[in-house]
Amino acid sequence: MEELKPRPASCCPFTPLGFLERAATVYGDCTSIVYNNTSFTWSQTHRRCLQLASSLSSIGIGSGHVVSVLAYNIPAMYEIHFGVPMSGAILNCINTRLDARTISVLLRHCEPKLLFVDTLSQSLALEAISLFPPNKSPPVLVLIQDDHDDAGGSNSSLSTVDSRFCCTYESLVEKGDPNFKWIRPKSEWSPIVLNYTSGTTSSPKGVVHSHRGIFTMTVDSLIDWEVPKQPVYLWTLPMFHANGWSFTWGMAAVGGTSVCVRKFDASTVYSLIKKHGVTHMCGAPVVLNMLSNSPEIKPLPNPVQILTAGAPPPAAVLSRTESLGFVVSHGYGLTETGGLVVSCAWKREWNKLPATERAKLKARQGVRTIGMTEADVVDPESGLSVKRDGSTLGEIVLRGASVMLGYLKDPNATNNCMKENGWFYTGDVGVMHSDGYMEIKDRSKDVIISGGENLSSVEVESVLYNHPAINEAAVVARPDEYWGETPCAFVSLKNELTQKPSEQDIIQYCRAKLPHYMVPKTVVFKEELPKTSTGKIQKFALRDMAKALGPSSSSSRQSR
Repeated sequence: MEELKPRPASCCPFTPLGFLERAATVYGDCTSIVYNNTSFTWSQTHRRCLQLASSLSSIGIGSGHVVSVLAYNIPAMYEIHFGVPMSGAILNCINTRLDARTISVLLRHCEPKLLFVDTLSQSLALEAISLFPPNKSPPVLVLIQDDHDDAGGSNSSLSTVDSRFCCTYESLVEKGDPNFKWIRPKSEWSPIVLNYTSGTTSSPKGVVHSHRGIFTMTVDSLIDWEVPKQPVYLWTLPMFHANGWSFTWGMAAVGGTSVCVRKFDASTVYSLIKKHGVTHMCGAPVVLNMLSNSPEIKPLPNPVQILTAGAPPPAAVLSRTESLGFVVSHGYGLTETGGLVVSCAWKREWNKLPATERAKLKARQGVRTIGMTEADVVDPESGLSVKRDGSTLGEIVLRGASVMLGYLKDPNATNNCMKENGWFYTGDVGVMHSDGYMEIKDRSKDVIISGGENLSSVEVESVLYNHPAINEAAVVARPDEYWGETPCAFVSLKNELTQKPSEQDIIQYCRAKLPHYMVPKTVVFKEELPKTSTGKIQKFALRDMAKALGPSSSSSRQSR
């Protein structure tokens, strides 16, 4: 057998892009996308994506080029996930919740040839471009128009397009060739997407994934969540979040219907579930909390599968959500893994347990999915597995096909987390239970998870330290009834002050300099912050203080 070698027929690169071609054949007349009063079939979506790829190719965009998009969960955003890489380019989805300064930094870092801009993000994008230095060429701008009510009530398709945009998205699609032969990757290791872990301006971390990794992630996610053929999927998870945990491509693989929604509240979600017969949706625990706390809640007529990740969902929230007819699944992943690679695989015997016990078990992150080669919790110094006692802390490490290629233009950061011993070190601290299920206990590097958004305490602290009255600052997570966690700032003030700032003064100062979701919701003034013998601020002590304050009020839910 050793004489048998790989041949061209058996060496076709893995890519999720082929799912669309198959969907057009198998599910051609079935609905692919629904958005307000607009709908498309899989044949139409396939045609439009080929036209988009053709137009991009005709203006010189191709292999190795980055194309960015700043958009909400609308049909164009879904099509771009196929159309851009079908031209050979690399897709970069930008978080619409970031401020112009951060977006400008990310754009300068990844140097896209073209930027698609949602009509509601026009001013944000233009401000970001205006911050480019004179010697830096901005990307070509393409406007995604939207004449639906939730775009602001105006018929934007009839409005004048700003001269700074070269054309509209629809005009680009219309002029493309529907028979375009899309550009297949020369290697399955070729990059397909670039996603940023956070908006850290000092050192943006751009995660690059290969066609092989995303293919594996997509198939793995469908199997692990047991997604059937032709589900009806409601897009409550932003597509800019790790490409919607790869379910953008996954819906094509199973011929699902994507119900797009730009912005939503509990009433909107329940209305769309009823109108379209939604079967599946994803979201951070904040979405579960919203759905289970709505004054309009009624038990669902049919079960809806909901996959949550981003922070451990509180047991009480899980119980309330499931009592309404939602079937909650819980997983764990990172931008660096392209989606969820650890899931709380459910055992039938657990169904016999009381609801509170079931919720406690389901709140754990779980075991590796079948597409992940290995997952463990190790001592970061020795690299050895920690005891399976549910209390010994260690760092969560992973290895498998969906782990990223590395960080764009940052070999040091890549080497620091992807060790020579073959493991990807996540930076997340957890424990391993006796049954082999892992659970996150803390976040190393002081990452705060607020409403599913990862935010860096270091970046918030850097803003606080610029305040003229602040001597020391440290930011930790405080439990929040609605967002899961919110930033809590502990500050000490300079001695020579004649007038001391109030908590609201500090919060307003931060609001002027940070995206709203990163702004501290609580400010605690201290004479001096607790420190170690070497002078480092003891964040674990501050976390205990923040936790002792109790959950912050959910009245802050409208402040973003």
